[in-house]
Amino acid sequence: MKERISGFDLARAYAIFGMLIVNFSFCFGTFETVSWTGKFQHLFIGNATSVFIILAGMGLSFLASSAQNSLEEKKALRKKVLKRSWFLFALGLIFYNWWPGDILHFYGGYMHVAAFLLFVRKSVYLWFALGAIVIYQLCLFVIPVGTGWDFATSKYLDFWTVEGFFRSTFYNGWNSLFPWISFFFLGMWLGRMDWKNKKKKRWLFISAIIVLLITKAVKMGASYGLYSPEINEYMLTEYNPIVLPFLLITASCGVIAICICHSVGNWLPTNKIILSLASLGKMTLSMYIFHITVGMLLLSFLTGIQYTGYYPVGKTISSEKIMLYVGVFYAICLAFSTIYSRFFKRGPLESLMRFISK
Repeated sequence: MKERISGFDLARAYAIFGMLIVNFSFCFGTFETVSWTGKFQHLFIGNATSVFIILAGMGLSFLASSAQNSLEEKKALRKKVLKRSWFLFALGLIFYNWWPGDILHFYGGYMHVAAFLLFVRKSVYLWFALGAIVIYQLCLFVIPVGTGWDFATSKYLDFWTVEGFFRSTFYNGWNSLFPWISFFFLGMWLGRMDWKNKKKKRWLFISAIIVLLITKAVKMGASYGLYSPEINEYMLTEYNPIVLPFLLITASCGVIAICICHSVGNWLPTNKIILSLASLGKMTLSMYIFHITVGMLLLSFLTGIQYTGYYPVGKTISSEKIMLYVGVFYAICLAFSTIYSRFFKRGPLESLMRFISK
């Protein structure tokens, strides 16, 4: 339990910080990389999401490990996970018209699939992760990745149609099941690892760094035009479509961040700052809803820019102002979670989800 509190919840708190940067910048600023703040913001594109998804997969593995060998208990746990997946799926769709960049309904999809793989061999998760990546890369040759999108406004035009909904959910939505569920399966594999074993954790950390450096080096070659025009374009693409270099970089960065946070949590298990950050990490779902509602409306009021859930048209604010707002808003969230955790074990929406999924 101490490991969980001081390590993995700390990683969630880190991911919340990245989430605020990316989403506030998306709706009110830009992702220019000229200034140092702009470059800093750019680092979190995809990386905060990867940490969230990997940790969600790990959490499911931890939950499965608590089950006994009886068939009845395994069925009960699978039923509980399915209920949670339906809750997240429904909650995400409820907020979709307000926040088109929603990830909760995708989370629900990841969990729904994973519910039927809770008790398989550990190696199966890596094979499924690889399969999700391969299927997506093959689909790129068959279905134009821009189908359904208006990239000028970031609107998915036919989301509420049967065809558009399935296409967005499984193929080319913001965090579609293919290939993003590969991060979830990676997390389930990591959740089966013995995190008390320092040698294994060191091996994982070093391996992630090696993958990151090699992929960055190969990608750097594309930036200098060392390959064919088609390969250069493929290597340098970020986020949409989700090409293999982007997947490797975000996955390795996510693993590195989780390893560091776990080590820091173990090193300073009783530090008040670490415990405060961990309390924030326990309220990820509540903070997600809080920032897309109160956070967005407050920033809209302060800047005079209308919130639409899409790229801002016309007026934007600088990356420096975005970072200032993120810092203040994050401090407010941290203060709230610290006080709230003195009276309650879980956040409001986390408690509601657990109550519904009993």
